[in-house]
Amino acid sequence: MRLCDIFICLTLKSVNYKVYFIASKENEVIQIQISEVAKNVKLPISTIRYYEKMGLIPEEYILREANNYRNYKIEIVHHLNVIKNCLTVGFSINEVKSMISKNKITKDEQTHFLKQKILEIEEAQKQLNASKQALYDILETGIVCESGFAKHE
Repeated sequence: MRLCDIFICLTLKSVNYKVYFIASKENEVIQIQISEVAKNVKLPISTIRYYEKMGLIPEEYILREANNYRNYKIEIVHHLNVIKNCLTVGFSINEVKSMISKNKITKDEQTHFLKQKILEIEEAQKQLNASKQALYDILETGIVCESGFAKHE
């Protein structure tokens, strides 16, 4: 088994920039340490460990050394960027976990997930607009709390 350091240049299509880092190649599998993963996906190491604990990182991306240290396959960078994007647009960790556990998602399932999330966002927007209007209504009434919170004079 030969271990050699190599310099990797990875272009991520979703973010359109180049990422440079040191990785190792063993048995034709490119491995990177968690610190390198963290730098490249701009997440704290603790978040990556949390995602692993929560089941967002399938075992197929994790390579264990004899001393039980974790290395990751290079593909973990793309996987974590997809997770970040899902969380950014409003999917919960459990929803992402559910999508990952399905392994392969049909186009119809993907469309369903996305339309469902759009409906949830639209409902949240309605609730926020109602809350905003209620605050504007309070401002227009001129109610003050000089006597204390929720006290009238």
